[in-house]
Amino acid sequence: MAGEFQAALPLLLSPWALGLLGLMIGSFLNVVIHRMPLMLEREWWTDIASQMGDRDSFRRVFHAEAPAGLTQAGSALEKALRSLKPLGIAKPASRCPACGHRIRWFENIPIVSWLFLKGRCSACGTGISVRYPVVELMTGLLFAAAAWRLGPQPVALLWCGALAVLVALAMIDWDTTVLPDSLTLPLLWAGLVAAAFGWLPDNPLSNAVAGATVGYLSLWSVYWLFKLVTGKEGMGYGDFKLLAALGAWLGVQAVLPIVLFASVLGAMVGIVMKISGTLREGRFVPFGPFLAGGGVAVLLVGLPTVLRLMGWR
Repeated sequence: MAGEFQAALPLLLSPWALGLLGLMIGSFLNVVIHRMPLMLEREWWTDIASQMGDRDSFRRVFHAEAPAGLTQAGSALEKALRSLKPLGIAKPASRCPACGHRIRWFENIPIVSWLFLKGRCSACGTGISVRYPVVELMTGLLFAAAAWRLGPQPVALLWCGALAVLVALAMIDWDTTVLPDSLTLPLLWAGLVAAAFGWLPDNPLSNAVAGATVGYLSLWSVYWLFKLVTGKEGMGYGDFKLLAALGAWLGVQAVLPIVLFASVLGAMVGIVMKISGTLREGRFVPFGPFLAGGGVAVLLVGLPTVLRLMGWR
C-alpha cells in the first residue's frame, strides 16, 4: 500500500492536480475574503459596546463619571449586535447579496459557473464581480506553479497552504487595509513549525527564527522612525507580522529582497493609480499585497537565483 501511494505521488502532486485543487481552494478563499473583514468588524463593535458600558474604565481614563447616555448607547449597541444573524466562514450558505438567492452547488463551480451564468445571478440577474473567478484562477495558477517549482514532494502541499493564506491576506488588505491576526499569526507559526521539523529545504529552524525576527523588527523600526519624523503612521502592525511570517518560511536572506520587490512594485502601482485618479481617499496604497507578492516571487524564482540576480551571491 505504501509503495502504491509513493508511486501515485507524482500524479497527486503534479501541477495539474494541485492546480485543480487551487481552483477549489480559490472558491473558498472568496468566502474568506468577503466574510472575515465583516466578522472582524462585528468583533470590534462588540468590544466598543462592552467598553461603553464599563463605567469603572471610563472613570479611570477620564477621572469622571460616565454619562448616562453613553451606557444607554452601549446597551442599545449590544442589543443591535445580538439581533444580527450568525456569521462565520462556513455558515450561512453563500447567497446573492442583492436578492438572497441561495447559491446552488452547480452555480459554485470555480470559473465554469461564472462563465456559464455570464457573470450574473441566476435569480435576479445582478452582476457578479469578475474578481471571484480571478481569485480562483490566481490560486489555481499559484498552486500549479508551486508544484512545478518544488516537484512532487509533500513540501509542495505545505507551500500551497501558505500561498492560499497569502492570497487571502493580499485581497483583504487591498479591500480594507487590514491584515487579520487570525491569518498572519498562524502563517508565522506554521513556518516556524515546518522549519523545526525540517520540512522546508535549505531553511533550518535557526534561519527561520532569524527571518521572522528580522522581518518583524525591520518594518517595526521603519514604522517608528517614520512616525518620529513625520508624526504619522506609514504602515500598520499587520505588515510587520506578514513580513515576519514570510521570513519564517523563506529565511532571513529573503527578507530584504521581499521588501525591495514590494517597495518597487508598490511605488509603481501607486504612481499609476495617482495618474489615473483611482488612488483611494487618504492617498495611500496598502503594503500587504506587495509583501505577499514579493514572497511569492522569491519562492517561485528561488532564493539563490534572486540573490544571484541582485549580485549578492
